[in-house]
Amino acid sequence: MLTEKTSALENKLTAFIACAGKAAGNDRLKHFSSCQEACKSGFLRTECKDGCVGVGSCIEVCKEKAMSLVDGKVIIDKEKCTGCGDCAAEGVCPQNLIRMIPYTATNFIPCSSKEEDPEIVRATCGFGCISCGACERNCPEGAVQIIDNHAIIDYDKCVGCVSCTIKCKKKIIVDELHDLTALKENVAFVRCSGDGRISNKVKELGIQTCQEAAKLDLKSMDLCQTGCLGQGACTAVCRYNAISLVKGVAYVDPEKCVGCKDCTFTCPQNLITIVPYQGQKMIACSSVDDPATKAKVCSTGCMGCFHCEDNCPNIAIYEDGAHSVIDPAICRDCNVCQYICPRNVIKEMEVPEYIFLQRDALGEEANNIGGDA
Repeated sequence: MLTEKTSALENKLTAFIACAGKAAGNDRLKHFSSCQEACKSGFLRTECKDGCVGVGSCIEVCKEKAMSLVDGKVIIDKEKCTGCGDCAAEGVCPQNLIRMIPYTATNFIPCSSKEEDPEIVRATCGFGCISCGACERNCPEGAVQIIDNHAIIDYDKCVGCVSCTIKCKKKIIVDELHDLTALKENVAFVRCSGDGRISNKVKELGIQTCQEAAKLDLKSMDLCQTGCLGQGACTAVCRYNAISLVKGVAYVDPEKCVGCKDCTFTCPQNLITIVPYQGQKMIACSSVDDPATKAKVCSTGCMGCFHCEDNCPNIAIYEDGAHSVIDPAICRDCNVCQYICPRNVIKEMEVPEYIFLQRDALGEEANNIGGDA
């Protein structure tokens, strides 16, 4: 009996909407009577012209009431969906976003963007596929292809492994089997451990965005020129709530961060970098000022004494202008640099023990998949 039920599920189909965002102008277009009319009205330059407009014409044809409109997004109740395919029929969705996929499928790529420029995709939608091809190159079954500038899974070939989930540079692939926050290879790191002076001054001036604050002459105000502006441009784009402002400075929670890089593109100070998620040491400073100026404008910045570099037994630390940088590929996490740093600028990226255990449980599949990071 169990075998018959399992077999029935394997043959069952369910509807899937290949769009996860609200970048097609859902709020602006919601007053239209049909998705067809909304699409014909056109899209703004800042909107995704290939996404779901959220009017819900597909909902009207669903006999099982398995589709609903929630906050401008069409949601499919997988348990109610019978796989009839009415919603995916030609002419229902003008964007051709609804596809019938196996009920037992466990990973999904919720994007249908045909945009060629990845920078436009990043600026338009946090869930957009940038067609980098990392998922396609690393799929051991050849189940993923880049078609019309977005990735598509061939479920006849897909075995539900972790390859595409890990290798997706934008981390948009939905995976129901694996914990994305545990499987990541890289995470974001803010190269500033400032004391909040910049953020406080910016607020005094009534400025509310990092982009606007970046235009200020910080040096004339006796502030660090390269420090975190503290207005949360990075927190606004993070889909995983992994970035927060702590005393006016952006902080990345490595447990929540998945390394999607969205935050790196929005910081006007270019303070956010991507580093391996392995528990290594990082220097939270990118100041280009001389030591005397640093001491004057910040109490937590690297002073450029280079004691860490001189004492690193693995030669993993080097000078970059007026501050030190640790090469994570060489660092062996020996703690000497932290011990020797007079200002405690060197931060340790702590990785919870359960993460290591999870990775071990997944074995080679999660740890040693080749190809681009």
